[in-house]
Amino acid sequence: MGLFDRFKKALSKTREKIVGGFKSILPFGRAIDEALLDEVYETMIRDDFGPATAEKLIGAVREAWKKKEIAQSQDIIEFLKKHIVGKWPADIRSLAKAPAGPTVVLIAGINGSGKTTSVAKLANHLKKQGNKVMVAACDTYRAAAVLQLTEWAGRCGVDIVKHEQGADPGAVAYDACEAAIARKIDILLVDTAGRLHTQDHLMRELNKIQRVVEKKLPGAPHEVLLVLDATIGQNAVLQAKMFGEHVKVSGIILAKLDGSAKGGIVVGIRDQLNVPVKFVGLGETIDDIEPFDPQTFVEALFSE
Repeated sequence: MGLFDRFKKALSKTREKIVGGFKSILPFGRAIDEALLDEVYETMIRDDFGPATAEKLIGAVREAWKKKEIAQSQDIIEFLKKHIVGKWPADIRSLAKAPAGPTVVLIAGINGSGKTTSVAKLANHLKKQGNKVMVAACDTYRAAAVLQLTEWAGRCGVDIVKHEQGADPGAVAYDACEAAIARKIDILLVDTAGRLHTQDHLMRELNKIQRVVEKKLPGAPHEVLLVLDATIGQNAVLQAKMFGEHVKVSGIILAKLDGSAKGGIVVGIRDQLNVPVKFVGLGETIDDIEPFDPQTFVEALFSE
Protein backbone atom coordinates (compact mmCIF):
# COMPACT_ATOMS: atom_id res chain seq x y z
CA MET A 1 0.00 0.00 0.00
CA GLY A 2 1.43 3.37 -1.05
CA LEU A 3 1.78 6.37 1.23
CA PHE A 4 -1.31 8.10 -0.19
CA ASP A 5 -3.43 5.01 0.41
CA ARG A 6 -2.06 4.64 3.95
CA PHE A 7 -2.93 8.25 4.73
CA LYS A 8 -6.31 7.89 3.06
CA LYS A 9 -7.14 4.82 5.11
CA ALA A 10 -5.95 6.46 8.34
CA LEU A 11 -7.95 9.60 7.65
CA SER A 12 -11.12 7.80 6.58
CA LYS A 13 -13.14 8.90 9.64
CA THR A 14 -12.00 12.51 9.36
CA ARG A 15 -12.53 12.58 5.61
CA GLU A 16 -16.10 11.37 5.95
CA LYS A 17 -16.81 14.34 8.21
CA ILE A 18 -14.90 16.96 6.25
CA VAL A 19 -15.78 15.91 2.72
CA GLY A 20 -19.34 15.17 3.76
CA GLY A 21 -19.60 18.57 5.39
CA PHE A 22 -18.05 20.46 2.49
CA LYS A 23 -20.15 18.57 -0.05
CA SER A 24 -23.32 19.90 1.53
CA ILE A 25 -22.17 23.52 1.41
CA LEU A 26 -19.90 23.64 -1.64
CA PRO A 27 -21.99 22.48 -4.61
CA PHE A 28 -20.20 23.11 -7.89
CA GLY A 29 -20.74 26.65 -9.16
CA ARG A 30 -22.00 28.29 -5.97
CA ALA A 31 -20.66 31.84 -5.80
CA ILE A 32 -18.52 32.69 -2.79
CA ASP A 33 -20.12 35.12 -0.36
CA GLU A 34 -19.92 35.81 3.38
CA ALA A 35 -22.67 33.31 4.13
CA LEU A 36 -20.70 30.56 2.41
CA LEU A 37 -17.52 31.50 4.26
CA ASP A 38 -19.41 31.27 7.56
CA GLU A 39 -20.55 27.75 6.64
CA VAL A 40 -17.00 26.69 5.72
CA TYR A 41 -15.77 28.07 9.04
CA GLU A 42 -18.38 26.10 10.98
CA THR A 43 -17.43 22.92 9.11
CA MET A 44 -13.77 23.36 10.06
CA ILE A 45 -14.74 23.95 13.69
CA ARG A 46 -16.67 20.67 13.72
CA ASP A 47 -13.68 18.87 12.25
CA ASP A 48 -11.35 20.07 15.01
CA PHE A 49 -9.15 22.50 13.16
CA GLY A 50 -9.71 24.70 16.22
CA PRO A 51 -11.32 28.17 16.32
CA ALA A 52 -8.08 30.14 15.93
CA THR A 53 -6.87 28.02 12.99
CA ALA A 54 -10.28 28.03 11.30
CA GLU A 55 -10.41 31.82 11.64
CA LYS A 56 -6.99 32.18 10.00
CA LEU A 57 -7.87 29.82 7.16
CA ILE A 58 -11.16 31.61 6.49
CA GLY A 59 -9.29 34.92 6.60
CA ALA A 60 -6.95 33.66 3.89
CA VAL A 61 -9.88 32.41 1.79
CA ARG A 62 -11.67 35.74 2.22
CA GLU A 63 -8.58 37.69 1.15
CA ALA A 64 -8.14 35.52 -1.96
CA TRP A 65 -11.82 35.98 -2.81
CA LYS A 66 -11.62 39.77 -2.47
CA LYS A 67 -8.54 39.78 -4.69
CA LYS A 68 -10.61 37.78 -7.21
CA GLU A 69 -8.13 34.90 -7.07
CA ILE A 70 -11.07 32.57 -6.33
CA ALA A 71 -14.72 33.08 -7.13
CA GLN A 72 -16.73 29.87 -6.81
CA SER A 73 -17.27 27.14 -4.24
CA GLN A 74 -15.08 24.57 -6.02
CA ASP A 75 -12.11 26.93 -5.78
CA ILE A 76 -12.12 26.86 -1.99
CA ILE A 77 -10.94 23.25 -1.55
CA GLU A 78 -7.97 23.69 -3.88
CA PHE A 79 -7.08 26.97 -2.20
CA LEU A 80 -7.20 25.36 1.24
CA LYS A 81 -5.01 22.47 0.08
CA LYS A 82 -2.27 24.78 -1.18
CA HIS A 83 -2.51 27.03 1.85
CA ILE A 84 -2.24 24.13 4.31
CA VAL A 85 0.67 22.50 2.45
CA GLY A 86 2.53 25.80 2.59
CA LYS A 87 2.63 25.59 6.39
CA TRP A 88 5.18 22.75 6.20
CA PRO A 89 8.30 23.76 4.26
CA ALA A 90 10.67 20.83 3.80
CA ASP A 91 13.35 22.18 6.13
CA ILE A 92 11.13 21.98 9.24
CA ARG A 93 9.90 18.43 8.57
CA SER A 94 13.22 16.60 8.61
CA LEU A 95 14.77 15.22 11.77
CA ALA A 96 17.65 17.36 13.05
CA LYS A 97 21.10 15.76 12.99
CA ALA A 98 24.08 16.33 15.24
CA PRO A 99 27.12 17.81 13.44
CA ALA A 100 29.27 15.15 15.13
CA GLY A 101 28.57 12.19 17.38
CA PRO A 102 25.17 10.72 18.12
CA THR A 103 21.98 12.63 17.44
CA VAL A 104 19.88 12.64 20.61
CA VAL A 105 16.09 12.69 20.33
CA LEU A 106 14.15 13.20 23.56
CA ILE A 107 10.61 11.80 23.39
CA ALA A 108 7.94 12.99 25.79
CA GLY A 109 4.22 12.48 26.26
CA ILE A 110 1.64 11.31 28.76
CA ASN A 111 0.78 7.70 29.54
CA GLY A 112 -1.77 6.40 27.09
CA SER A 113 -0.69 8.67 24.24
CA GLY A 114 1.20 5.88 22.50
CA LYS A 115 4.59 7.27 23.52
CA THR A 116 6.64 4.12 24.14
CA THR A 117 5.16 2.37 21.13
CA SER A 118 5.99 5.44 19.04
CA VAL A 119 9.61 5.29 20.27
CA ALA A 120 9.82 1.70 19.03
CA LYS A 121 8.20 2.53 15.70
CA LEU A 122 10.55 5.46 15.18
CA ALA A 123 13.57 3.31 16.10
CA ASN A 124 12.49 0.73 13.55
CA HIS A 125 11.90 3.39 10.88
CA LEU A 126 15.28 5.05 11.44
CA LYS A 127 17.09 1.70 11.45
CA LYS A 128 15.51 0.83 8.10
CA GLN A 129 16.99 4.07 6.76
CA GLY A 130 20.45 2.71 7.56
CA ASN A 131 21.04 4.36 10.93
CA LYS A 132 22.59 2.67 13.95
CA VAL A 133 19.94 3.29 16.59
CA MET A 134 19.83 2.98 20.37
CA VAL A 135 16.95 3.53 22.79
CA ALA A 136 17.20 4.67 26.42
CA ALA A 137 14.51 3.44 28.82
CA CYS A 138 14.18 6.55 31.00
CA ASP A 139 10.50 5.86 31.75
CA THR A 140 11.44 4.19 35.05
CA TYR A 141 8.23 5.09 36.90
CA ARG A 142 5.67 3.02 35.02
CA ALA A 143 5.84 -0.65 35.95
CA ALA A 144 5.75 -2.11 32.45
CA ALA A 145 7.54 0.64 30.53
CA VAL A 146 11.09 -0.73 30.66
CA LEU A 147 9.88 -4.24 29.90
CA GLN A 148 7.75 -2.97 27.02
CA LEU A 149 10.59 -1.00 25.45
CA THR A 150 13.00 -3.92 25.93
CA GLU A 151 10.63 -6.18 24.02
CA TRP A 152 10.18 -3.62 21.23
CA ALA A 153 13.95 -3.05 20.98
CA GLY A 154 14.48 -6.79 20.59
CA ARG A 155 11.86 -6.98 17.85
CA CYS A 156 13.41 -4.25 15.75
CA GLY A 157 17.01 -5.17 16.59
CA VAL A 158 18.28 -1.99 18.23
CA ASP A 159 20.43 -1.53 21.34
CA ILE A 160 18.82 -0.50 24.62
CA VAL A 161 20.20 1.07 27.80
CA LYS A 162 18.09 0.50 30.90
CA HIS A 163 18.21 0.37 34.70
CA GLU A 164 15.85 -1.20 37.21
CA GLN A 165 12.34 0.12 37.64
CA GLY A 166 12.36 3.19 39.89
CA ALA A 167 15.93 4.15 38.99
CA ASP A 168 16.92 7.77 38.46
CA PRO A 169 15.91 8.64 34.87
CA GLY A 170 18.77 11.15 34.65
CA ALA A 171 21.27 8.39 35.43
CA VAL A 172 19.81 6.22 32.66
CA ALA A 173 20.05 9.12 30.22
CA TYR A 174 23.68 9.76 31.21
CA ASP A 175 24.65 6.10 30.77
CA ALA A 176 22.83 5.98 27.43
CA CYS A 177 24.79 8.98 26.16
CA GLU A 178 28.06 7.35 27.21
CA ALA A 179 27.08 4.09 25.53
CA ALA A 180 25.96 5.88 22.37
CA ILE A 181 29.35 7.58 22.09
CA ALA A 182 31.27 4.38 22.80
CA ARG A 183 29.26 2.29 20.31
CA LYS A 184 29.27 4.99 17.62
CA ILE A 185 25.48 5.18 17.55
CA ASP A 186 23.92 7.45 14.93
CA ILE A 187 20.65 8.20 16.75
CA LEU A 188 19.79 7.83 20.44
CA LEU A 189 16.07 7.88 21.26
CA VAL A 190 15.37 8.74 24.91
CA ASP A 191 12.00 7.51 26.16
CA THR A 192 10.98 9.67 29.13
CA ALA A 193 8.44 8.96 31.85
CA GLY A 194 4.85 9.29 30.72
CA ARG A 195 3.64 12.23 32.71
CA LEU A 196 0.56 14.35 33.01
CA HIS A 197 1.16 17.89 31.90
CA THR A 198 -0.31 18.97 35.24
CA GLN A 199 2.31 17.13 37.33
CA ASP A 200 4.97 19.76 37.92
CA HIS A 201 7.42 17.46 39.72
CA LEU A 202 7.46 15.05 36.79
CA MET A 203 7.80 17.93 34.36
CA ARG A 204 10.84 19.07 36.32
CA GLU A 205 12.25 15.55 35.98
CA LEU A 206 11.86 15.85 32.22
CA ASN A 207 13.71 19.14 32.31
CA LYS A 208 16.46 17.47 34.37
CA ILE A 209 16.90 14.72 31.74
CA GLN A 210 17.28 17.42 29.13
CA ARG A 211 20.01 19.11 31.20
CA VAL A 212 21.85 15.81 31.81
CA VAL A 213 21.89 15.04 28.09
CA GLU A 214 23.03 18.54 27.23
CA LYS A 215 25.89 18.39 29.75
CA LYS A 216 27.13 15.05 28.41
CA LEU A 217 26.67 15.94 24.75
CA PRO A 218 26.80 19.71 24.12
CA GLY A 219 24.07 20.72 21.70
CA ALA A 220 21.85 17.78 22.68
CA PRO A 221 19.03 17.00 22.66
CA HIS A 222 18.91 17.81 18.97
CA GLU A 223 15.17 17.14 18.86
CA VAL A 224 12.45 17.04 21.50
CA LEU A 225 9.48 15.19 20.04
CA LEU A 226 6.16 15.22 21.84
CA VAL A 227 3.82 12.28 21.27
CA LEU A 228 0.20 13.38 21.11
CA ASP A 229 -2.91 11.24 20.78
CA ALA A 230 -4.80 12.34 17.66
CA THR A 231 -8.09 11.06 19.07
CA ILE A 232 -8.26 13.74 21.80
CA GLY A 233 -8.43 16.66 19.38
CA GLN A 234 -8.00 20.14 20.85
CA ASN A 235 -6.93 18.70 24.21
CA ALA A 236 -3.72 17.71 22.44
CA VAL A 237 -2.99 21.38 21.81
CA LEU A 238 -3.41 22.10 25.52
CA GLN A 239 -1.03 19.26 26.40
CA ALA A 240 1.57 20.55 23.95
CA LYS A 241 1.38 24.07 25.37
CA MET A 242 1.97 22.76 28.90
CA PHE A 243 4.92 20.59 27.86
CA GLY A 244 6.36 23.55 26.00
CA GLU A 245 6.63 25.45 29.27
CA HIS A 246 9.21 22.92 30.50
CA VAL A 247 11.05 21.71 27.41
CA LYS A 248 11.59 23.16 23.98
CA VAL A 249 9.40 20.94 21.82
CA SER A 250 10.74 20.85 18.27
CA GLY A 251 8.29 18.45 16.67
CA ILE A 252 5.24 16.27 17.16
CA ILE A 253 4.65 12.56 16.69
CA LEU A 254 0.89 12.33 16.19
CA ALA A 255 -0.12 8.84 17.27
CA LYS A 256 -3.38 7.01 16.60
CA LEU A 257 -4.28 9.10 13.56
CA ASP A 258 -5.96 6.00 12.15
CA GLY A 259 -8.36 5.91 15.10
CA SER A 260 -9.32 9.56 14.99
CA ALA A 261 -12.17 11.45 13.38
CA LYS A 262 -10.28 14.65 14.22
CA GLY A 263 -7.51 14.79 11.59
CA GLY A 264 -7.94 18.55 11.38
CA ILE A 265 -5.89 18.68 14.58
CA VAL A 266 -2.76 18.22 12.43
CA VAL A 267 -3.34 21.68 10.97
CA GLY A 268 -4.40 23.14 14.31
CA ILE A 269 -1.21 22.00 16.04
CA ARG A 270 1.00 23.52 13.37
CA ASP A 271 -0.88 26.79 13.37
CA GLN A 272 -1.49 27.28 17.10
CA LEU A 273 1.85 26.02 18.40
CA ASN A 274 4.19 26.81 15.53
CA VAL A 275 5.53 23.26 15.96
CA PRO A 276 5.50 20.87 13.00
CA VAL A 277 4.04 17.38 13.04
CA LYS A 278 7.07 15.34 11.94
CA PHE A 279 5.74 11.77 12.17
CA VAL A 280 2.30 10.20 12.25
CA GLY A 281 1.19 6.84 13.60
CA LEU A 282 -1.08 5.11 11.10
CA GLY A 283 -1.77 1.77 12.79
CA GLU A 284 -0.71 -0.70 15.46
CA THR A 285 2.22 -2.60 13.93
CA ILE A 286 5.91 -1.70 14.20
CA ASP A 287 5.88 -0.42 10.61
CA ASP A 288 2.90 1.89 11.07
CA ILE A 289 4.73 5.20 11.31
CA GLU A 290 5.46 7.63 8.50
CA PRO A 291 7.25 10.95 8.16
CA PHE A 292 4.56 13.58 7.80
CA ASP A 293 4.07 14.55 4.17
CA PRO A 294 1.74 17.58 3.91
CA GLN A 295 0.94 17.13 0.21
CA THR A 296 -0.10 13.51 0.69
CA PHE A 297 -1.95 14.48 3.86
CA VAL A 298 -4.15 17.15 2.25
CA GLU A 299 -4.84 15.04 -0.83
CA ALA A 300 -5.95 12.17 1.40
CA LEU A 301 -7.85 14.51 3.73
CA PHE A 302 -9.97 16.05 0.99
CA SER A 303 -10.27 13.03 -1.33
CA GLU A 304 -13.56 11.24 -1.83
